[in-house]
Amino acid sequence: MKLKHLAGLACGDVEGKFDVLFTRVRAIQKKSGNFDLLLCVGNFFGSTPDDEWEAYKTGIKKAPIQTFILGPNNQETLKYFQDADGCELAENITYLGHKGVFTGTSGLQIVYLSGTESLNEPVPGYSFSSKDVSSLKMMLCSTPQFKGVDILLTSPWPKYVGNFGNSSGEVDTKKCGSALVSSLATDLKPRYHFAALEKTYYERLPYRNHIILQESAQHATRFIALANVGNPEKKKYLYAFSIVPMKLMDTAELIKQPPDVTENPYRKSGKEASIGRQIPAPEEESACQFFFDLNEKQGRKRSSTGRDNKSSPHPKQPRKPPQPPGPCWFCLASPEVEKHLVVNIGTNAFLPEESYMRYSCLSSMLSLQCYLALAKGGLSDDHVLILPIGHYQSVVELSAEVVEEVEKYKATLRRFFKSRGKRCILFERNYKSHHLQLQVIPVPLSCCTTDDIKDAFITQAQEQQIELLEIPEHSDIKQIAQPGAAYFYVELDTGEKLFHRIKKNFPLQFGREVLASEAILNIPDKSDWRQCQISREEEENLARCFRKEFEPFDFTLDD
Repeated sequence: MKLKHLAGLACGDVEGKFDVLFTRVRAIQKKSGNFDLLLCVGNFFGSTPDDEWEAYKTGIKKAPIQTFILGPNNQETLKYFQDADGCELAENITYLGHKGVFTGTSGLQIVYLSGTESLNEPVPGYSFSSKDVSSLKMMLCSTPQFKGVDILLTSPWPKYVGNFGNSSGEVDTKKCGSALVSSLATDLKPRYHFAALEKTYYERLPYRNHIILQESAQHATRFIALANVGNPEKKKYLYAFSIVPMKLMDTAELIKQPPDVTENPYRKSGKEASIGRQIPAPEEESACQFFFDLNEKQGRKRSSTGRDNKSSPHPKQPRKPPQPPGPCWFCLASPEVEKHLVVNIGTNAFLPEESYMRYSCLSSMLSLQCYLALAKGGLSDDHVLILPIGHYQSVVELSAEVVEEVEKYKATLRRFFKSRGKRCILFERNYKSHHLQLQVIPVPLSCCTTDDIKDAFITQAQEQQIELLEIPEHSDIKQIAQPGAAYFYVELDTGEKLFHRIKKNFPLQFGREVLASEAILNIPDKSDWRQCQISREEEENLARCFRKEFEPFDFTLDD
């Protein structure tokens, strides 16, 4: 059965220029055939005299097409909208209402939100609040069959809509627009989203509504912002589109991805999702190992199995880590390790240097897993590495007990750097390396936002034709990469991860280059670690200072 396409027009700010608009619509219909509806976003009424509107209101003139409009965006035009629930203002001109869902006889679903964002109480009659957005989400997203909506109409642009997309011109989408509209678009997943108010035309590249590799494919969204009617610059204010209602479409047809589809621009910080949530770590450790229970308010000492320390008739034997095939610069027992850079050893207090060489004996008694070291030629004085004591090539190959301690170090370093006004970014490059080095680079909060860092990684990856994919913040890299596979991944301070599967070549300094760039740390001359080396005496001083400052946060110490 051939599905019928609905032909629609979308329009930007009319601002009272009704004759200009409808004359243009008539001309389009004469040339291209009739359209089913006209959707107007932005300011429908303007500061012009009411004479023109009176002709339509009284029936002297008539709109040539069924026209649906949004409500007021300012106090001046509030007088035209007496009924917040919507009503017919003139023949063929219908005010949809303050917020809601309009479903046509064809099944086309249009969600509308009138006004501009307000953070103040009471909310003006020409604005919307977070409660309005929440009620729309509740109304639509609570059903298990919900996939998305056909069309979303708002007057303001969604904030951040330009992220990962084509240029939005003079409109800075990180400053302009509404964060509430961004949130609404994220959850409602409209196939088309129309907006106005910025007096310019912007058709963003379509973006995906799913996370590849982690979620089933979903339809893409097209965001179109329209200029004001009759603008002297002749910017586009009318947009023609053809659509089949989602409910009538075959799933395979619906989820087809356009060739120019991009990442979702609104998946930025994920802070709300990460607050107070941690993945429980595996609990398979030696019975003789002790550490602070980071989930306990009092920090009492407990065994690694999660139970209070009691003798066990069958204590678990610690698993021996893999052995390196030859000399390794990062295996703690190796004579090649620059031990003056080591600043902390997991599950045990800092060991004197003479103890390192006795690692083989110690490992059988203490089940040490990881250590912390200052980076050689670091991007900053507090650039550190989380390294497994045993010889593991990548995060994918770590045993459960080592993963647990890596996670403890990550969480502790985040708290440590946060106390110093910094956020920490982690990355791993499992390519042309033999021992896992989890790089931890602190970035001052004053330098940039998490969104800026994420944007910089994705932008530079695109410039170098590197496919950097976003994966869920609490996902396990082991689910994506197999042992032995080459990859690069970066973890933001919010827990979000970006992943690239290396198939052939990869720039060895990519992670450093992005973080050293002008967009983040603004130290491009330090992108190569070999240009950042200092004397051994300076390294020893830095290590000594780091140990002292890190000590209050050290989870390896007893009460």
